[in-house]
Amino acid sequence: MSPRNLLNDPAWQGCDLGHPLPDSPHAVSVALPRWRDVVAYEENDPACRDALKTIYPRFGLHPLIRQLTQPSEIAGSTVWPYPTAAAAQAALAHCRRKAPDSRSELIAIASVSCLRSDASATPHAKAFWQHTGLGLSSRQAAIALDQEAPPTSEDGEAARRAIRQRLADIHDVGPDHISLHPSGMAGLHAALTAVQNLRPGRSTLQLGFPYVDVLKQPRVVFHGGDLLQPQDMADVEAALDQLEPAAVIVELPSNPLLRCVDLPAVSALARVRGIPVIADDTIGTGINLNALPYADLIFTSLTKSFAGRGDVMAGSLLVCPQSPWARTLLTACTTVAGLGDADAIALEEASRDVKERAPKLDAHALLLAERLKTHPAVERVLHPKDCPNFRALMRSGAGYGCLLSFELKQGRQQAQVVYDALSVSKGPSLGTNFTLACPYTQLAHYDELAWAERCGVAADLLRVSVGLEDPDELWMRFQRALDS
Repeated sequence: MSPRNLLNDPAWQGCDLGHPLPDSPHAVSVALPRWRDVVAYEENDPACRDALKTIYPRFGLHPLIRQLTQPSEIAGSTVWPYPTAAAAQAALAHCRRKAPDSRSELIAIASVSCLRSDASATPHAKAFWQHTGLGLSSRQAAIALDQEAPPTSEDGEAARRAIRQRLADIHDVGPDHISLHPSGMAGLHAALTAVQNLRPGRSTLQLGFPYVDVLKQPRVVFHGGDLLQPQDMADVEAALDQLEPAAVIVELPSNPLLRCVDLPAVSALARVRGIPVIADDTIGTGINLNALPYADLIFTSLTKSFAGRGDVMAGSLLVCPQSPWARTLLTACTTVAGLGDADAIALEEASRDVKERAPKLDAHALLLAERLKTHPAVERVLHPKDCPNFRALMRSGAGYGCLLSFELKQGRQQAQVVYDALSVSKGPSLGTNFTLACPYTQLAHYDELAWAERCGVAADLLRVSVGLEDPDELWMRFQRALDS
C-alpha cells in the first residue's frame, strides 16, 4: 500500500484519530482530529492513548522504542534508551540529583545504553527525556530491533558533512561553526552546557512568551530559568542587572504569538554585561533571518521546516563567528549525543530542496494569513509580518515562515466547531510540507491555561503550519470550516 498523500487526503476526521503524520513508521506527529481528542489526549484517556499509532518523540516513547524497552521493565520501573552511554549517564545523574533515594540504574539492551528508573525517579527521567531531546530515535530503535538495516558509518558521516555545509551556506558561515544533534532541544542542551563555561551556576533569562521546553529545560535540567515579557528595553536592562543570568534566550519568532524582541537592542545590553544571547530560529529560519550579528548561539529544530517531511528528528547549534566568545563557545560546545547515521541520511535526503520549498511554504502562509484577516468570523490573526522586530532581521527577498495563529470572535465554542470541521491534518509539530493545525494552547499549556491567558495567549487559539497545497483550494477548506 502506498503512503497516504496528506496534501490531498488529510487526516482530519474522527476515524483518523491516532494516524501517523506523515504515513511513516518514523512520523513525528499524530492525528488528533477533533477538539475532544485533544482534551482526551491531555487527560490521558486510555481510549485515546490506545488509538495513537505514534507519538511526538520527546513527549513519550515511540512504539518502536516501547517494543525495545518493555521487556526490560520490572515492577514499577520504566526504561529510557539513549544513543550514547554519555547521554544515559547524564539522565541517571539528573535522576539522582532530583530523587537521591531512588534506585535507578544503567542497563544495556541490544547494545543500547538505557536508564532504568524506579517509580520515584520516573517523573524526573521523563522530564529529562522530554526537555533535553537526547533520547534514542525511532530509526535507532528499529536498527536495534533488527527491523531496519544499519547504514555504514561512512554514509552517516557523509550525510552529516552535507547537512552542515547546507546549513553553513544558509547562514553564510563555515561548517565548523555548526554541530548536529538528535533534536532542537538537544541543540539547546549543548548551548546551555556551553554558556555554563562562561557563567557557571547561573539561571537563564527568557524574553517573550516561551515555547514550553525552551523555558523548562533550563528550569528543570540546569540552574533555573526566569521569564520576562518586557514592555520596553528598560525592563530588559533592569532584569539583566538584577538577575545577572548565564544567558538571554529569545525565539525568532515566539510560538505561538509569532513576535520578536528587539534583538539588536537586547544584544547590545547583554554583551556589554558579558552575557551571551541564545536564539531559536526554528520558526523564522535562517533562510529568512540574519540573527548572526546579534546572537552568540543559534539553535534550530531541523525536524521542522529544514526537513519538511515530518519523519526525522534532528537539531543544530551554530556558534556565531561575530560573538566575542566565539572561540570559547566553539571549544565548549561538546555534546553527549550527536545526530545518528540513519537519521542524518534521512535528514540530508529530506532537506535537499529546502531552499526551494521553504519560500513556497512562507508565501502560502502569508496568503492564508491575509485571507483569514478578511473573514467575519476571525477576531485576530497573528503572523510575523506584523512584527517590526521580525522585519528588521529579515534578509533581502526573504519570507516570514510557514506559521500563523488565529482566534475567533465567538471564542472557544466556535473554535471547537471550526477545528472539528477543518479539513487539514491536525496534530502537533510544524514545518511539514502538508498543512498541520492544532489548538496550540490546549496542547502545550492544558494544565496552565489561566497563566497562558494572562500572558496574552488565548485558550482557544488555533495554530496553523501551512503546507504546499494549492493556496486557493486550501482557502476553500478554511472557508468551509469558518462558515460551518
